[in-house]
Amino acid sequence: MTASGPLIQIRDMSHGYKMAGETMMVLKDISFDIDYGEFVAIIGPSGSGKSTLMNMIGCLDISNSGSYLLDGQEVRKLSGNRLASIRNEKIGFIFQNFNLLPKLSAAENVELPLIYRGLSARERKVMAQEALQKVGLEERMHHRPSELSGGQQQRVAIARALAGTPPILLADEPTGALDTRTGAEVMQMIKELNAQGHTVIVITHDLEIAAQAKRIIRIQDGVLVEDRRNAG
Repeated sequence: MTASGPLIQIRDMSHGYKMAGETMMVLKDISFDIDYGEFVAIIGPSGSGKSTLMNMIGCLDISNSGSYLLDGQEVRKLSGNRLASIRNEKIGFIFQNFNLLPKLSAAENVELPLIYRGLSARERKVMAQEALQKVGLEERMHHRPSELSGGQQQRVAIARALAGTPPILLADEPTGALDTRTGAEVMQMIKELNAQGHTVIVITHDLEIAAQAKRIIRIQDGVLVEDRRNAG
């Protein structure tokens, strides 16, 4: 997390889906960079294309055209297996609904992505414990999701995203399933992680959430209509 310069470089990205024989464009010539250590909110209403853009950034989908360099690699040229490795190694996902497995403990949920890296059980245990300590849940590491509050479950999800120290934390509506107070606590944690050097990208429709980022990219009707720094 000490690198500088662009971590993400997107140029002329366009994407569409075929419906009834016609191509419906969802993204239209999107271009921007995100540097190491930035805290960016991508905002837009439902149907704006922000979720599709999130899928592109997260290597969950590949654009029809344009270029996407992630940490110097052209994503559009990678195989499916390599894309899976990129997602595992370079992107920590934080989802609105936590996506925790109910039969696993907090620590076991955090360990899951590390299994696919081929790490030993000992390595996984140490890394999961460190990640849970980072989010203040070391005393709840053996609890299952049903034994945790919504805020604690989201902290487990953040710990899972942190495990293995990927360069990007990609959060999709991270406070959407939380009450106002708990959501504020989660956003404070995300800001602290950014202050520690993590690159954070939050996808949201909430102006109050976006206002806490250092930069806002606004998408409307598949077009980038605003890219500005937040004051302060």
